[in-house]
Amino acid sequence: MTAAKGAKSAQRTPPSGKVWIGISGWRYDGWRGTFYPEGWPKKRELEYASRAVQTIEINGTHYSLQSPASFRQWYAATPETFVFSVKGARYLTHVLRFRDETATIACANFFAQGLLALNDKLGPLLWQFPPTYPFDAARFERFLAVLPPDSEAALRLAKRHDGRVTVPWLEIDRCRPMRHAIEIRHSSFLVPAFVELLRRYGVALVVSDSTEPWPCIEDATADFAYVRLHGSTAKYAGAYGDDALDNWASRFKAWRAGRQAAHARLVAPERALHEPRDVYCYFDNDQKTEAPFDAQRLISRLGATR
Repeated sequence: MTAAKGAKSAQRTPPSGKVWIGISGWRYDGWRGTFYPEGWPKKRELEYASRAVQTIEINGTHYSLQSPASFRQWYAATPETFVFSVKGARYLTHVLRFRDETATIACANFFAQGLLALNDKLGPLLWQFPPTYPFDAARFERFLAVLPPDSEAALRLAKRHDGRVTVPWLEIDRCRPMRHAIEIRHSSFLVPAFVELLRRYGVALVVSDSTEPWPCIEDATADFAYVRLHGSTAKYAGAYGDDALDNWASRFKAWRAGRQAAHARLVAPERALHEPRDVYCYFDNDQKTEAPFDAQRLISRLGATR
């Protein structure tokens, strides 16, 4: 190798992960005339929001099955580089809780509803468990074992749907990796066994910031990080100040570079981090239109990272 080539190699920028920053949902009455311009058509709100932030959680899927037509419409309304995350069904995480085979069929229905139509715009799937759900290692591993690791596996699962899905979407454009993130709200999960279980399956542990007494830990368990910012002064309310946003920006830069952030809150021995992690961050402080503006302020701190 010549000296010139060696110098060029030494100056090469190290790889880093990508960052997507956005909001949880986009349909809120209080955002009309504040975030959305006065008189902006409701049917074009996603079009507007997707050009103001980099990613959005689809949270309607948490409450009911959607239609393939909706997913295709959402795909068409957003920019080429946009990414959605999709919130897992409440029926699975809060009601059935993956206790028996019924949950597997319900999971098949979830994947058959049309989310596979998002193709390259499908980001992580968020599985939020309630504060009343304690950690049970055997039961939780049954749940993790059902989650498809890629879109081909998701399609095979979707084909097991029952009659509750009247118009299933059973096709993919190609095989893509599928990412899953777990949000927990019971303190019994604060044990190394839970963290190691997520690492074994490559599932991310959601970093959940809230005024509620929900656990907020930062153990790295996957090749991406998933952050939900629920509010600074009350549940789903309260803007994040400059110091708080600076802190999150610093954390995201560390994770992108394959490092753990300073003063990280951990419950398990940390594995050495050498690979960059992608970061998905969603503001859920939506009650007074703070979420989209906080997202834009954080985006400005990190610059173009996609």
